[in-house]
Amino acid sequence: MKALTLTAYNQFEFSDAPDPVIEDNEVLIAVKACGICGSDIHGMDGSSGRRIPPIIMGHEASGEIARVGNSVSNWKVGDRVTFDSTVYCGKCEACLSGQINLCPDRNVLGVSCGEYRRHGAFAELVKVPEHILCAIPDAVTYEHAAFAEPVSIALHGVNRVPLKPGDSAVVIGAGLIGLLVVQALKAKGAGIVVAVDIDEKRLELAKELGADHVLISGDDVPEKVRELVGNPDGADVALEVVGFGPTIKLAVESVRKGGSIGCVGNLKAEVPFPLQAIVTRELSVFGSCASAGEYDDAVEAVASGAIKVEPLISATADLKDGGEWFERLHRNDEGLMKVILKP
Repeated sequence: MKALTLTAYNQFEFSDAPDPVIEDNEVLIAVKACGICGSDIHGMDGSSGRRIPPIIMGHEASGEIARVGNSVSNWKVGDRVTFDSTVYCGKCEACLSGQINLCPDRNVLGVSCGEYRRHGAFAELVKVPEHILCAIPDAVTYEHAAFAEPVSIALHGVNRVPLKPGDSAVVIGAGLIGLLVVQALKAKGAGIVVAVDIDEKRLELAKELGADHVLISGDDVPEKVRELVGNPDGADVALEVVGFGPTIKLAVESVRKGGSIGCVGNLKAEVPFPLQAIVTRELSVFGSCASAGEYDDAVEAVASGAIKVEPLISATADLKDGGEWFERLHRNDEGLMKVILKP
């Protein structure tokens, strides 16, 4: 098969690679579309430490089953599928309790972190265990189906916070996941949703996708949030989708006493933590890792249009040109959102 391999940091090679060999419980998928994730960009330059070369990256994908393992009975050749990025055992205490994202044997497609190396979907073929598959409705394109993985992350982030119908919310960070979070909040019944970012174009898109108000990030954001949600103490919940000290601070300062903060972004491994504000205002902080059972809901949300993904596609390109698109995304000077590569 042909594959786009990260052979060294910031260096790709589009060339022949061995076809994956499937186990009895696995299927081989002919990849039709695979999105470039922000984590892939940070993996490419070595900053995350989770894409140690050589590795075929790619985990936001969809395709058609080309072969099934001997024990696979629920799927057949030709089925249109997408799949979770998380490979979990399904047998441990975490998995049996529904916390598949916390499985101690969890690994992720397209990741090489020293503990394991699992090639991903920037290739003509990828293998996955059958239990992470999800069927694609006929009306959903492969490009749109490739969004199921990031949509599931947004849904999980929203599910982590105690959101009631009509609750106000502020989303700090209007990148791709932030824009999906805006839509996930609305789909779950949130009232006023305020999106915050430093980029006016992203905020315009946030408004188009359902945000009631948008704000340029700055010291006056908490005060403006209080005015916009009609509560002198702040919003009911905040979703922080950056993972940076100043944005964590904005999230904490933008919620009311007794409010909740969902931490979805993880740009930095460590950030300053406003402990006193969290303690004295009795705020609840919820971490959110990947997804845990939201994958089917993500496919349904894309299929129904409850979460719109077409406005988030900046380009669709041939896999052989993937290295150039990685470079453009890494420069981050064109306002690109999602780039989808097709073998």
